[in-house]
Amino acid sequence: MFTTSAQLNVTLICGPTDMRKAIDGLCNIVAYDLKKEPCSDHIFVFCGRARDKVKILQWASNGFWLHYKRLEKGHFQWPGIDDEQLSIQISPRQLNWLLDGLALNLQEAHPHLTYRYHDE
Repeated sequence: MFTTSAQLNVTLICGPTDMRKAIDGLCNIVAYDLKKEPCSDHIFVFCGRARDKVKILQWASNGFWLHYKRLEKGHFQWPGIDDEQLSIQISPRQLNWLLDGLALNLQEAHPHLTYRYHDE
């Protein structure tokens, strides 16, 4: 989903986040809890307590994007959901792994698959 460019800065918020929060509430977490600038080149990734919802806050020159993903089954393999650590830096590749349901500590991700129609 996100570019694997090494220039994309990804900050993962470790603890559970109230998924009812919108852009302003998430900006407050970034600014006041993490002491970081929401209007920066970082993207900030939040996960709910049940680990089935993710929100990504991203600044784009003159406004915010709020990306949202809800799993219909299962949960995200979210690191540090119960830890005291507020945030960690991850790579764009690791973010894509998380969004695909994989763990961060993989050496290689699963290959991308596409559907092929088989005529019977």
